[in-house]
Amino acid sequence: MVTIPAGLMLFSRRIIAEVAMLAGLMQECKFRFPCGGHRQDATAEESPEGGMGCGCRKARLLARAYPAPQDIIGFRFLPFAMKFALTFLLAALLPSVVLAQQILAPQPPALAARAWLLYDLVSNQVLVAENSDERFEPASLTKLMTAYLTFAAIRQNKLALAQPVVPAAEALPASDEETRMLLEPGKPATVEELLHGLIVQSGSDAARVLALAVSGSEEAFVALMNKEAQRLGMKNTRFANATGQSHPQHYSTAYDLALLASAIARDFPERYPIYSLREYQYNGIKQTNRNRLLWVDPYVDGMKTGYSESGGFCLVASARRDTRRLVSVLLGAASDQQRATESQKLLNYGFQYYEAVRLYQKNQPVTSLTLWKGTRNKLEIGFRNDLFLSIPKGMQAQLKATTETQQPLIAPVSGGQKIGVLKLALAGKPYAEFPLVALEPVPLANIFSRGWDSIRLFFQQGIF
Repeated sequence: MVTIPAGLMLFSRRIIAEVAMLAGLMQECKFRFPCGGHRQDATAEESPEGGMGCGCRKARLLARAYPAPQDIIGFRFLPFAMKFALTFLLAALLPSVVLAQQILAPQPPALAARAWLLYDLVSNQVLVAENSDERFEPASLTKLMTAYLTFAAIRQNKLALAQPVVPAAEALPASDEETRMLLEPGKPATVEELLHGLIVQSGSDAARVLALAVSGSEEAFVALMNKEAQRLGMKNTRFANATGQSHPQHYSTAYDLALLASAIARDFPERYPIYSLREYQYNGIKQTNRNRLLWVDPYVDGMKTGYSESGGFCLVASARRDTRRLVSVLLGAASDQQRATESQKLLNYGFQYYEAVRLYQKNQPVTSLTLWKGTRNKLEIGFRNDLFLSIPKGMQAQLKATTETQQPLIAPVSGGQKIGVLKLALAGKPYAEFPLVALEPVPLANIFSRGWDSIRLFFQQGIF
């Protein structure tokens, strides 16, 4: 092993830092000899510093800070061996500097909130997060689950959009502190109207009426809410009511709320456009959507706001650009305005610095494995759905994939059975893992083929 003297290492670091600074200045100026991006016909007389150049301020700065090697005092008198050594050192170490700059992931913005998360629906990945598993009072964000279960009841033909529902007196709020769509006792409203009141106006009265329409009672509806939360993987969520009213056993997290919002967009795309409505009128009174981003960001098309004294101002927002959809969850902001501006920062960060790339198409073989005792001796493995991965932009070339599989692989194998894992590394660091499954079933072979494979396995791997 070659040991580099400490003095030389310090000197080399200084050289690398200077070269990196030079590269940054040149990139900012779009510097190409004599000076790309500016006038190419500048003469020595036009440049105050003399010599070939465009005379721009950045070019003059470069000329002062980084003169040609032959102009550096003493350079021409350095021994040839030292010149060669320095040149070799720069050639060897400079690529490391460039690589370090390339793999440096952009830092997420500093957000004025207690917890937040950014989720990419295309790849089903969390891009960035802070305190995403900390429990919060979800307040009116609870109504995302109320809407999800109502959408499901409509799909299952338990409810119909045009179906009238008569609000019971006990379902209507007794206090003006709750947000309402202003339902009246005994006056029927259709399921479609109730959904608009729930989503656009955040009506707690609409939430209770829908809960009774779906399950017969709010208690039964809450049990359904918690069951569905577990099915969706919301492990740190518990509901105590359909409206988001404060309760010691009513809580969720930024991560769980992202799962719920994603499920709505994914499972009920035909109902999702309701979340993009800026206002809705019922009973002669027009109310506006509290999601400010619907007015200021043309890409934002949902989803839900919430507020409580303990949880602060909260917002689940979703935006779509081309085929990409991101969901942001921001909890614990200090004001209505702040939850909107901070959520917009988060969404813009995700679209600006990350991209979702398709690595494999569904049912595309990733690799084939030797299969023993089956009707075929090869098994193709891959993914049942297209595999997308969200990575910092411009880093796809630094993505490396390896597979780990069960060996030896012995039939029978069912279609979709997990066979191994695809491990992805980005710039040499572990980044993501995905299960690999059998693309087709392979039954057992006849007794003679199985016997022959048993003999081969015994002599090759010591397995009978």
